Amino acid sequence: MLQDPQTIRYYQRLTDAMVDLWNRGRSLEEVRVYTDGYLACLRHSNTIEPYLIHRLEEEVFSFLRDPSNFALPAFQPEVDYDYR
Repeated sequence: MLQDPQTIRYYQRLTDAMVDLWNRGRSLEEVRVYTDGYLACLRHSNTIEPYLIHRLEEEVFSFLRDPSNFALPAFQPEVDYDYR
Protein backbone atom coordinates (compact mmCIF):
# COMPACT_ATOMS: atom_id res chain seq x y z
CA MET A 1 0.00 0.00 0.00
CA LEU A 2 1.28 3.42 -0.94
CA GLN A 3 1.64 5.94 1.87
CA ASP A 4 3.83 8.72 0.48
CA PRO A 5 1.61 11.60 -0.78
CA GLN A 6 3.76 12.31 -3.85
CA THR A 7 3.77 8.63 -4.83
CA ILE A 8 0.00 8.45 -4.40
CA ARG A 9 -0.38 11.42 -6.75
CA TYR A 10 1.76 9.68 -9.36
CA TYR A 11 -0.32 6.52 -8.93
CA GLN A 12 -3.55 8.45 -9.45
CA ARG A 13 -2.22 10.25 -12.52
CA LEU A 14 -0.86 7.08 -14.04
CA THR A 15 -3.93 4.92 -13.45
CA ASP A 16 -6.21 7.70 -14.73
CA ALA A 17 -4.10 7.91 -17.89
CA MET A 18 -4.18 4.12 -18.28
CA VAL A 19 -7.98 4.03 -18.12
CA ASP A 20 -8.20 7.02 -20.47
CA LEU A 21 -5.99 5.25 -23.03
CA TRP A 22 -8.14 2.13 -22.74
CA ASN A 23 -11.33 4.14 -23.21
CA ARG A 24 -9.82 5.69 -26.35
CA GLY A 25 -9.43 2.24 -27.87
CA ARG A 26 -5.81 1.39 -27.07
CA SER A 27 -4.90 -2.23 -26.39
CA LEU A 28 -3.69 -3.44 -23.01
CA GLU A 29 -0.26 -3.94 -24.54
CA GLU A 30 -0.14 -0.27 -25.54
CA VAL A 31 -1.27 0.72 -22.04
CA ARG A 32 1.50 -1.43 -20.57
CA VAL A 33 4.13 0.17 -22.82
CA TYR A 34 2.89 3.62 -21.77
CA THR A 35 3.16 2.55 -18.13
CA ASP A 36 6.70 1.25 -18.63
CA GLY A 37 7.70 4.57 -20.17
CA TYR A 38 6.10 6.58 -17.38
CA LEU A 39 7.93 4.57 -14.73
CA ALA A 40 11.21 4.85 -16.64
CA CYS A 41 10.83 8.64 -16.70
CA LEU A 42 10.26 8.66 -12.95
CA ARG A 43 13.43 6.63 -12.45
CA HIS A 44 15.50 9.03 -14.58
CA SER A 45 14.05 12.19 -13.07
CA ASN A 46 14.89 11.27 -9.44
CA THR A 47 11.71 12.98 -8.22
CA ILE A 48 10.94 10.20 -5.75
CA GLU A 49 13.11 7.58 -4.10
CA PRO A 50 13.80 4.35 -6.03
CA TYR A 51 12.11 2.17 -3.40
CA LEU A 52 8.94 4.28 -3.76
CA ILE A 53 9.06 3.83 -7.53
CA HIS A 54 9.34 0.08 -6.99
CA ARG A 55 6.24 0.13 -4.75
CA LEU A 56 4.43 2.31 -7.27
CA GLU A 57 5.34 -0.15 -10.02
CA GLU A 58 3.93 -3.07 -8.03
CA GLU A 59 0.66 -1.24 -7.38
CA VAL A 60 0.27 -0.04 -10.96
CA PHE A 61 0.86 -3.48 -12.47
CA SER A 62 -1.61 -4.93 -9.97
CA PHE A 63 -4.10 -2.32 -11.24
CA LEU A 64 -3.28 -3.33 -14.83
CA ARG A 65 -3.84 -7.04 -14.14
CA ASP A 66 -7.28 -6.43 -12.62
CA PRO A 67 -9.75 -6.81 -15.52
CA SER A 68 -12.49 -4.88 -13.71
CA ASN A 69 -10.49 -1.66 -14.15
CA PHE A 70 -10.75 -1.98 -17.92
CA ALA A 71 -14.23 -3.40 -18.33
CA LEU A 72 -16.37 -1.78 -20.96
CA PRO A 73 -19.41 -0.07 -19.51
CA ALA A 74 -22.68 -1.87 -20.00
CA PHE A 75 -24.78 0.50 -22.07
CA GLN A 76 -28.51 0.29 -21.79
CA PRO A 77 -30.46 0.68 -25.00
CA GLU A 78 -32.57 3.75 -25.36
CA VAL A 79 -36.27 3.13 -25.27
CA ASP A 80 -38.33 5.17 -27.68
CA TYR A 81 -41.67 5.82 -26.07
CA ASP A 82 -44.52 6.69 -28.41
CA TYR A 83 -46.71 9.26 -26.66
CA ARG A 84 -49.39 9.75 -29.33
